[in-house]
Amino acid sequence: MAAEPEAERDAVLHAVSSAVLAVTRHLSVREVLQVIVRSARTLLDARYAALGVPDDDGSFAEFVAEGVSDRQWEAIGPLPRQHGMLAALLGDGTPARLPDIREDPRFGWWPAAHPVLKDFIGVPIKDAERVVGIIFLSNKRSPGGFTERDEALLVLFAAHAAIALTNARLYERVRELTVVEERTRMARELHDAVTQKLFSLRLTAQAAASLVRADPERAVAELDRAQRMAGEALAELRDVIVELRPAELDRHGLAETLRKHVALLDRLSPVAVSFEGALPVDVPAHVQVTVLRVAQEALHNALRHAGAGAIEVRLEVPGPCLTLEVRDDGDGFEVDAPVFRGLGLLSMRDRAEAADGSLTVRSKPGAGTAVRLEVPL
Repeated sequence: MAAEPEAERDAVLHAVSSAVLAVTRHLSVREVLQVIVRSARTLLDARYAALGVPDDDGSFAEFVAEGVSDRQWEAIGPLPRQHGMLAALLGDGTPARLPDIREDPRFGWWPAAHPVLKDFIGVPIKDAERVVGIIFLSNKRSPGGFTERDEALLVLFAAHAAIALTNARLYERVRELTVVEERTRMARELHDAVTQKLFSLRLTAQAAASLVRADPERAVAELDRAQRMAGEALAELRDVIVELRPAELDRHGLAETLRKHVALLDRLSPVAVSFEGALPVDVPAHVQVTVLRVAQEALHNALRHAGAGAIEVRLEVPGPCLTLEVRDDGDGFEVDAPVFRGLGLLSMRDRAEAADGSLTVRSKPGAGTAVRLEVPL
């Protein structure tokens, strides 16, 4: 009989370890919540599991569930409000274990498309005495409903889930502060670089204006110089703006961010730009940034220099490496020629090496160009 409690203890430790590992992989709060819910559902052998983090407006800032398909979620409708049993768990701060939630006086209602819940167990997630969320499960697969042992396991798991959730929030806060600090630094650099460019541009334009009658040829030369300087200032602004956009990765993930970026370029450019790919595995945050930046630079080069009719972007994980390839059918060039150093390719190679990856470029005059990035996961 001693083997069964030991096996259960090992299962709890494994489930808790999954949540802690989710934090050490620098996942978002929502991803940590999903790991917690998935682990609890497996641990207690439940059909449905959910976790809600309340907001200050009577609803939930985060709400994740397991056992409900995307189509069912769409049919169910908006996020639940803090009413019925959910409100009771948030208010009382004590666990609830019921043979049939529908027979409890605290039960309110659920939408028509909501799955039918019967046996139920819910536990508050606490940070000290403050309830920071609730985790609940329903419809135990094995007969007999949830037991006292199930409740004890879920209470233990909820305590560790609170630590995982708090750590994830702290990590996201640190990341936000880092982004703010980086943007402040970049704003200073932008101010210094572009201010100098615009000041020089103004002087050049004034010189051209004064030479229009006295020396038209020199005036034209000064105007050409002013045009080049304006282009350089615009390029610097564009580069800084691109650097300020990694927040999209947090909202959409790498594959979807690339898909949206490519779709935008396809609409704005006469060149046909297409994207294919998905990420079946978790990708570290720094790798996502590297891949996004290399893709943006390669796309910019192809659109600006290649004379291409079509550009294809492919993202995949064929093995232990994440692979990005940006291929065009443009003019191509000699890779060893001096122009190679002027297309931002050295910058892309530096980014690849910083992520312990590699960048290869295949190109020949008249045969297009393929930029391939490989980063180990």
